[in-house]
Amino acid sequence: MNGMQDARAKRKMRVGTVVSDRMNKTVVVAVETVKQHPLYGRRIRRTRRFKAHDEQNECRVGDRVRIMETRPLSREKRWRVAEIIERAR
Repeated sequence: MNGMQDARAKRKMRVGTVVSDRMNKTVVVAVETVKQHPLYGRRIRRTRRFKAHDEQNECRVGDRVRIMETRPLSREKRWRVAEIIERAR
């Protein structure tokens, strides 16, 4: 049982912006990371889009959300919305 608790504590978390809420119980979250170019040093903005499970359909486009890694819920869903940090204006 102790090993299970350790795995649950090490789950990946990401913060991103909801870019689509058209699906039922699913939102698309864009997570932006800023990295430095290995040779030229210029900062590069990279965006990854994750499909996340939203059980109550409470997220709207523009919301800042924290998503948590979870077991596969469908073919492309491996994340779920842990909390809504900031509502869209």
